[in-house]
Amino acid sequence: MPFRPVFNRRSLLTAAAAAGATALVVPARAQSLAPTRSMRGGANNYRPGAPIVARIGGGGFLMTGTVRRAGDGAPLAGQRIQIWAHTTEGHERDWHSHGATLTDENGVFRMDMPQIVPAFGQPHGHLAYDSGDFKTVFLRPVMRKVRASSLEAHFVLEPA
Repeated sequence: MPFRPVFNRRSLLTAAAAAGATALVVPARAQSLAPTRSMRGGANNYRPGAPIVARIGGGGFLMTGTVRRAGDGAPLAGQRIQIWAHTTEGHERDWHSHGATLTDENGVFRMDMPQIVPAFGQPHGHLAYDSGDFKTVFLRPVMRKVRASSLEAHFVLEPA
């Protein structure tokens, strides 16, 4: 015998009560976006004032990410992000392994750089927001695979 739903006063009241209870659990608006905290080891070999460059070294590896404002999550254009890493072309403490880029109108940054290689057993990059309008943040994302050809990091900044 096929299933036939029963619509009566009791089933409709039960459904309405369940829908009302669900509405109470779901917030009316999204919670504010929390700021990114600096990561341990993120500031290692940081060099203040690294120049803005089109790319670091010969390229071949892509570092990408976004920069947004804490609270409302709005993208932040024109923000300076410094990037450095241990690569096939140099150690993370070398000047030529450092460079900076600016975010576009959507808060996105991109930097072509040499392939990141493991340092202290982990392939990782270093990134910093250090421009002064917002609190300084240092990130140290670790690559999932040694031979990955890209890495991304995302900043959520709070006013300084």
